Amino acid sequence: MQKGFNSDIQVRGKSYHIQTEDWGLANPFLVSRVFVGGAVLKTVKTPYDEALKTESLRNIDAVQSALRKQHNRICDLVFTGELS
Repeated sequence: MQKGFNSDIQVRGKSYHIQTEDWGLANPFLVSRVFVGGAVLKTVKTPYDEALKTESLRNIDAVQSALRKQHNRICDLVFTGELS
């Protein structure tokens, strides 16, 4: 199972690294961080119960889907300038 996603993107001449990871059942959060120059610009921490509103926590595909959705949403926010 993939525990997270990483993307490096350029927006208006600025380099961003976006990292999203699943902290697992013992610490049930999906966490995304946006880095610029090695420093954390923004952290988004979503509890499982919010990310998986209608899905079972035991459904690995649901967790992976929620993880990918959060990562893509954060990337989109960086691209649109809402996180910069």
